[in-house]
Amino acid sequence: MKLLHIIATPREHESNTLKVANAFLDSLRAKHTDLRVDVIDLFNQDLSAVAGDNIDSKYTLMAGQPIDKQHKEAWAQIEVLITHFLSADIYLISTPMWNFSIPYVLKYYIDSIVQPGYLYKYNEQGQPVPLTLGKKMVCITSRGGDYSEHSPFHAYDFQETYLRAIFGFVGITDMQFINAQPMDVTLELRQAAIASALEKARDLATNSEWQAVQPVAGTENPAELKPHRL
Repeated sequence: MKLLHIIATPREHESNTLKVANAFLDSLRAKHTDLRVDVIDLFNQDLSAVAGDNIDSKYTLMAGQPIDKQHKEAWAQIEVLITHFLSADIYLISTPMWNFSIPYVLKYYIDSIVQPGYLYKYNEQGQPVPLTLGKKMVCITSRGGDYSEHSPFHAYDFQETYLRAIFGFVGITDMQFINAQPMDVTLELRQAAIASALEKARDLATNSEWQAVQPVAGTENPAELKPHRL
């Protein structure tokens, strides 16, 4: 069983988000000795841009056409990211809330991997069809304020709504959120928020089912990765 830990915080050892994420991982490892954890640290990762040749390739794929030789080398770097993503059974995203949403590096990463023909396609009626099925995702976040359901600021939470929307679009609907909040009001509230999030993280890891699924066919090797027909 493989878990991909997608880290979208620049604070590393000082990160409250990672403190909760590590508690989740420790509990999950204790329950599942076969767990393999891979990490992509987005603030220390050189991600390929979906621009220039790559944006041309994206629209070529959306039109149902093969990528020509001129664009293949640049697009291969996008395929490496997609292959790496699809190789996991479980995803753990560790991210603070930035300006009511997600850090730019996480958006950049999502824009790189969510590509037509790989994570989703369109059917003959023009309706989107998810291709990333049978996976699980846990999102651990930290927020300066309280954006919970009964908070007057709940409508400002574009972080959870966006992540649920974009990953649900490609087929990942089994998603759990642990939101440490509020973190920036008082020391007492921060300590209580962290304690609550740690308890939820350990409970989720210990008391949930984490069934491994087979990787998407053809994604074991980036050279063999082929987009589905749109």
